Amino acid sequence: MNNSLKARQELRARYLERGSEHHRLSSNTQSYGRTVADLYWLPIWSGRKNKPMKIKIRRISQSLCIVLLLLTCGTLSAQSEKSRVRNIVLVHGAWADGSGWKGVYDILIEDGYKVSIVQEPETSFKEDVAATKRILALQDGPCILVAHSYGGAVITEAGTDPVVAGLVYVAAHMPDAGEKESEDGKRFPSDLAKSGAIKKTPDGFTYIDPAQFHEFFAADLPADQAAFMARSQVLNFADNFSATITTAAWRSKPSWMLVAGSDRTINPDLERWYAERAKSHKVEVAGASHSVYASRPKEVAALIEEAASHALEKNL
Repeated sequence: MNNSLKARQELRARYLERGSEHHRLSSNTQSYGRTVADLYWLPIWSGRKNKPMKIKIRRISQSLCIVLLLLTCGTLSAQSEKSRVRNIVLVHGAWADGSGWKGVYDILIEDGYKVSIVQEPETSFKEDVAATKRILALQDGPCILVAHSYGGAVITEAGTDPVVAGLVYVAAHMPDAGEKESEDGKRFPSDLAKSGAIKKTPDGFTYIDPAQFHEFFAADLPADQAAFMARSQVLNFADNFSATITTAAWRSKPSWMLVAGSDRTINPDLERWYAERAKSHKVEVAGASHSVYASRPKEVAALIEEAASHALEKNL
């Protein structure tokens, strides 16, 4: 047997032995064993006498690249999971209560988040802020504070709490320090504000005329659901809309804004203006009414989860 043939046989034997070891250790034993064995039937050649043999090992290189890619993805996934905020606090708006968040709540819970819902009394702005801070105090770590409508003013004031990592405004007001929601609304008047549908009780609490609630507040919800919401309104004390913000949390916290494209309670142009001023990450839901938090829970939950994934990065 000539030396060249003998050398190739010895080399093949050594690699087959190594392939056997990997066959025992790897979970993908058959695939890997074949990859190693196939090595020896790839072109093996030698040139002139004493020229080193060249072995093509493309298949092994590809396998190693896949393994390294999987390891890298696993590491990045673990890091992403670690940086994600797990606590979500939801705040409802005027003429509503926390039950409207049910669809969003279900999605967030299924995706592994811990969700709390504030039931602010709407009897005074101060008490609504206090109710929100009461729930914030129960959180066991950083949280994303989310609000709809009038609740946006509430979280702007309450969101300065250190536990808040980010703010999400869902078709919501976003006043600055020294501003009032009622005054901001005049920048871009809404259809509701011009309609006369907002009524007031003798003791100063406001509500939307139930006969007009579906049209102005929840046009993209089924009529029976809108009717129930109209008859279960939480009346909001009129002075709440004129409360002056002392410190705007969005000035120091990352924020996200969802614009409801067909909102008739807050003008969508005002929502866009708020987002631009605060440099918020903005998404728009075309055709959505003011009740977008109830009618489009998937889109709302997606934005909240985006905030939860990136709020801590933006706070660095």
